[in-house]
Amino acid sequence: MSKTISLSDHFTTAKLLRYTMPTIAMMIFTSIYSVVDGIFVSNFAGKTPFAAINLIYPLFMVIGAIGFMTGTGGSALVAKILGEGDQAKAHKTFSLIVYFTLSLGIVCSSLGLIFLEPIATLLGAEGDILDCAIRYGRILLLSLPFFLLQGMFQPFMVAADRPSLGFLFSLIAGLANILLDYLFIVPLGMGLEGAACATAASQFLGGTIPMIYFLSRNGSMLRLGATRWDGAAIRRTCANGSSEMATNISISIVVMLYNSQLLHYIGEDGVAAFGVIGYLQFVFIAIFLGYSIGSAPIVSYNYGAARRDELKGVVDRSLRIVALFSLSLTLLAELLSAPLSRLFVGYDAALYELTRRALSIYSVSFLLCGLNIYASSLFTALNNGLISALISFSRTLIFECGAVLLIPLIIGIDGIWWSVTIAEAAALVMCTVCYFRFKERYHY
Repeated sequence: MSKTISLSDHFTTAKLLRYTMPTIAMMIFTSIYSVVDGIFVSNFAGKTPFAAINLIYPLFMVIGAIGFMTGTGGSALVAKILGEGDQAKAHKTFSLIVYFTLSLGIVCSSLGLIFLEPIATLLGAEGDILDCAIRYGRILLLSLPFFLLQGMFQPFMVAADRPSLGFLFSLIAGLANILLDYLFIVPLGMGLEGAACATAASQFLGGTIPMIYFLSRNGSMLRLGATRWDGAAIRRTCANGSSEMATNISISIVVMLYNSQLLHYIGEDGVAAFGVIGYLQFVFIAIFLGYSIGSAPIVSYNYGAARRDELKGVVDRSLRIVALFSLSLTLLAELLSAPLSRLFVGYDAALYELTRRALSIYSVSFLLCGLNIYASSLFTALNNGLISALISFSRTLIFECGAVLLIPLIIGIDGIWWSVTIAEAAALVMCTVCYFRFKERYHY
């Protein structure tokens, strides 16, 4: 695919889908890591370890946001440089971002190992849940630098004009995670630690394989090699990607808040039910993120090359594609609410019914969230990190946190599940205003 389609092409709707499909698949396979862990842990270790994973995982979402920030922000910057025709500068900027991300991963891993227990306690873990959360978290912290690299390389595979290869790398890591989950948990009986080791191994593969590829001679548009410090490039990378980092951090905070509310209103079963919702959300959001990441370098390239008609065509077609995805995924989520709940927690009748109802209500939010995700990504691709960050921050941290605190007071437990849809509706209003406000400036 990458041999027949390049960033400089004219993109029809069909070509947009062909070009972004590997990135969508890549994001889906990445999200499947935690889903597979959840299925095996819930069915073979029990709902307490399952709840523990869901309590501690927001910590890794927060730290992992660093890799997503440098990947999305850096790939937008590098794609713009490529569009301007300076390939040597693109190589050096790309290399700097990779080394910078790896260094941050090592620092965060070290600090995480020191402060894991108080952080887990702060998240609400206690007793057996605290013990399980620490055992799981310590292993994943060892692979954290590779997790950051994995998240960073995903957008860069697209910017390098190698989305299909990026999918292949993610497929290898994803299959390794699934196979090792089964091996460690079922035949070897390693339980929670087995799930953590399987995920850590897959993250190691997901981070090192792309690095080896870019270090070797390759036919892509990017090469990893010597560089020098460029504070301006790092600042622009972080600014461009700050919205995606804000999104991941905000989502993590929202998940923590949901867990706190659920512990208060329902107890451990509520956290387990929300965990099942989270796994479905990981996959569905991955589709929206995959399309946004896959199409962003096309926007950045055409913006840098001042191809206004092509830029407008890509944005218009993308909005229609995302709207179609939104409708399809909402309907699919409603249809899957019962079988997915049974897959995860079918061994407990009360927990199954709670999860099925919660998932059915929560699924309405998929109708709106895709357009909000694309809007934020669009402004990142246009190198306007401020507006992108404003959208992401408001969408998750302000609207959703406010909703999950207030709506349950009005309509009770169901208000927890409706909160995200109300927040996404408010965010869509903001995205629409920003879209039309900047339409003339960027000529999309």
